[in-house]
Amino acid sequence: MRSADRIKNLPPYLFAEIDKMIARAKKEGVDVISFGIGDPDQPTPDNIVNRMIEAVQDPTTHSYPSYEGLYEYRKAVADWYKKNYGSEFDPDKEVVSLIGSKEGIAHLPFCYINPGDKALVPDPGYPVYKTSVLLAGGEPVAVPLLEENNFLPDLEAIDEDIAREAKLFFINYPNNPTGAVADEDFYQNIIEFAREYDLIIAHDAAYSEIGLDDYEPLSFMQFPGAKEVGIEFNSLSKPFNMTGWRIGWAVGNEDVIESLGRIKTNIDSGIFEAVQYAGIEALTGSQDNIKKMTELYTKRRDLLVEGLKELGWEIRKNKASFYLWAKVPKGYTSTEFSTYIFKETGIFFTPGNGYGEHGEGYVRIALTVTEERIREALERLKEKKIKFT
Repeated sequence: MRSADRIKNLPPYLFAEIDKMIARAKKEGVDVISFGIGDPDQPTPDNIVNRMIEAVQDPTTHSYPSYEGLYEYRKAVADWYKKNYGSEFDPDKEVVSLIGSKEGIAHLPFCYINPGDKALVPDPGYPVYKTSVLLAGGEPVAVPLLEENNFLPDLEAIDEDIAREAKLFFINYPNNPTGAVADEDFYQNIIEFAREYDLIIAHDAAYSEIGLDDYEPLSFMQFPGAKEVGIEFNSLSKPFNMTGWRIGWAVGNEDVIESLGRIKTNIDSGIFEAVQYAGIEALTGSQDNIKKMTELYTKRRDLLVEGLKELGWEIRKNKASFYLWAKVPKGYTSTEFSTYIFKETGIFFTPGNGYGEHGEGYVRIALTVTEERIREALERLKEKKIKFT
């Protein structure tokens, strides 16, 4: 049984491997404190759960859903953008429902990438950008996100010939894994970049509602011209603690949305309607959970950053997302340092090189751990004298 070349070229999925490693350690009796995977530890709000229960009990939701998603759900997405960003979208032509934003991101290259075509992907970056291009037979070209540039891509440093050949450019702010944010100038510049080189911007905005210290992240789609050159992915996973519900969307350019929808209708049968009704409740109901979650992540961040700084760590506070991006000490690679800490303390930080070559020298720390466990983690680090100085 010979695997297809696309599988041979595909690396194991980072977080699946992390899950296996942690499961093995727990089986051996290790009390693991994992700061690895960005999965909110708080429950989905009651109003959303109750709407789901109500919808599940309605037998009309038990049939195949509509391929393009309920109109009511797509309208709720469009209304949410209008309310939050002043952006207007036609629910019929400029919104597509997704089984989580990851699914849409993974399918987008199949709409535009032919074998050998290029796509620009951030490095470090969410692994799915690169792997989805590889699966489509394309060539992912890494665009470095460097600390000296606030982890924004340097558009002027991108080779002009590569930019002309590229069909897609994935971006992601608030950023995973660095926690960086983008300002108005960046979005305006990348819109002009897309126009100049005739490529599609695919903005992953999965952390758009996780702004800390009263910071309000921007949407790519709130800027003039964005809809002409690209789309934006988003999800209910992070702001409403709905990672397991698998519901998201893409909005933007009508032609790109139509292409993505065409791929999807040939691959899946849509989102369970009861989940879509729960999604409508999330978008149109109380937004108190967002404030609650951002306050929670802010407290956790401050506790962890101050504790690590006392140990001499080089670390700065993130303004958005629930990730800290911390340098590893001299003399260690990302993997070596992550492994050392795990073996010594049972604490897991994700090695930055899992997000690309330019993630080397860092670890990603997710704030999806209770304050009690954060304090315990800090005590373990102190006991083992794991310091930078």
